[in-house]
Amino acid sequence: MRTMGTFQVGDYAVFAALFVVSSGIGVFFAIKERKKASSKEFLVGGRQMSCGPVALSLTASFMSAVTVIGAPSDVYRYGASYVIFGVAYTFVVFLTAELFLPVFYRSGITSTYEYLELRFCKLVRVAATLIYIIQTILYTGVVVYAPALALNQVTGFDLWGSIFATGIVCTFYCTLGGLKAVVWTDAFQMVVMVVGFLTVLIQGASRAGGIESVWSTAHTGGRMDVFDFDVNPLRRHTFWTLSVGGTFTWLGIYGVNQSTIQRCISCKTEGHARWALYLNLLGLWIILFCAVVSGLIMYTFYSRCDPWSAGSVSAPDQLMPYFVMEILGAFPGLPGLFVACAFSGTLSTVAASINALATVTYEDFVSQCYRDLSNRAANWISKALCVVFGVACTTMAVAASYMGGIVQAALSIHGMCGGPMLGLFSLGILFPVTNLKGAVGGLIVGITLSFWVGVGAFIYPAPSNNTRPLELSTAGCNFNLTADGSNQTSVSVSALTSDRYWLADSWYSMSYLYYSAVGFIGTVAAGLLITLLTGESNISLAHTDSNKTLRVIDCLTLKRTLVSLKGQCIQQNPFPHSGCIQFLKGGQGSTNNSFSSLNRSL
Repeated sequence: MRTMGTFQVGDYAVFAALFVVSSGIGVFFAIKERKKASSKEFLVGGRQMSCGPVALSLTASFMSAVTVIGAPSDVYRYGASYVIFGVAYTFVVFLTAELFLPVFYRSGITSTYEYLELRFCKLVRVAATLIYIIQTILYTGVVVYAPALALNQVTGFDLWGSIFATGIVCTFYCTLGGLKAVVWTDAFQMVVMVVGFLTVLIQGASRAGGIESVWSTAHTGGRMDVFDFDVNPLRRHTFWTLSVGGTFTWLGIYGVNQSTIQRCISCKTEGHARWALYLNLLGLWIILFCAVVSGLIMYTFYSRCDPWSAGSVSAPDQLMPYFVMEILGAFPGLPGLFVACAFSGTLSTVAASINALATVTYEDFVSQCYRDLSNRAANWISKALCVVFGVACTTMAVAASYMGGIVQAALSIHGMCGGPMLGLFSLGILFPVTNLKGAVGGLIVGITLSFWVGVGAFIYPAPSNNTRPLELSTAGCNFNLTADGSNQTSVSVSALTSDRYWLADSWYSMSYLYYSAVGFIGTVAAGLLITLLTGESNISLAHTDSNKTLRVIDCLTLKRTLVSLKGQCIQQNPFPHSGCIQFLKGGQGSTNNSFSSLNRSL
């Protein structure tokens, strides 16, 4: 068995610098913004952010250590079809920028789930918020565990000590600096991620014999068979699962996810928010390309001696850090740079999640119970919530060690929760006929279906004829294999297939990328059917214009404004949503009567 390298003084210095700079950014914004003590400033940056740093922040948060460590390993085992996620990213960003963003930005809300109360009722808002909190804590646990595993593999650091160190640093700068610290720290960490990947790409390609050798070896090993148009939904990765299933999965993460939308609505204008999303798409493509090429280089390097089959590593997710230590171990500081790259993804994801969790908890629960809080009290409560969720997310990382491959575990969590959430928001935004009973019933059906298939797949993992891992070789190994290294796959498959029944080989074997689609379709179909059986929504003015989405935005904003005015005289206050007022004038007479009529009907 090969022996692993260890960290040198330069590696520790580079790695420590990441934590010092990240914490320093939090301290900087805590001092700079100390006179702006309000929850709005802390949670959404006073809505004065520009598109550049927000775009970098979005990319860094969702291209986490799951991508840095898990994606190259996935390419190593299953091939470069992973690159088709780029198609899904394109559809997701376009739909988010042109469909969902205008709804949330123009409504003037802070929590995305406030929209659900305006559209349906408070019960739906609370249910959606609770689902989001559970989803985010679960997901964050996975992305905290992943780089801690990498650090443990390449340095021998205590695994749980690494996890707690990550959680403490994230919670520190997030609590001190709020959203501005999160965004600017993410921007710095995005640069670290790209530099770390480029270092691996350059040195890895050199050690593997050059790009031509990488291409040739990957092609011979079946890693370049990218386009598989098999429509079988049980196949783990095909063109359709990655593009269609990936679109549903990532749209649940981007289109209606608080962490994404919160940073978009922090932008100074809707145009800046839209540009942030499109610039972020470029960042997603760059990181995806780096991850896929890293996986191909790693396969070429180990094409004749797979470390996993040989027992040099105990899990596929350890392949990337093992590879890094082998090619960069002779260069003090460079292994530390890669681990800093992995931790950059984690710090950005965890900090964004903590900030978003604090936001929805404050907006959807605390502010609803205590409406007369001072700015100072609201600010301190928001900071306290950051600490609470920092502890929760760090603790959840312990459970992540039992979830298997980090890419599949992370996206499965998002799929099971994100699909029904996407369906619920789509019912409100795209189908104005949907009523309260349809929304509640649809959400219940969608959650039930997605968790049924997701939990079932965890208990009965798909057989290898669906996942189709590609062949790995130990023919060129010049050291003794471990006693159980060469037959890891066969043992696991035989153990999994001994007690299977028909659901395990059909419903539970569905590609994990379709979990979100199952939840979405179940939610929308059930919601519309229940609405059809119980009667249309009472937001009837949404049916009077072909531009239904914008009409619903205007009228929901109007309702929100009416509630906030609380009886103040509004006859002399021109309302900006002229389209809605024009309709009301035509149907009700005077503007004042129209406001009263709408207030009663909504």
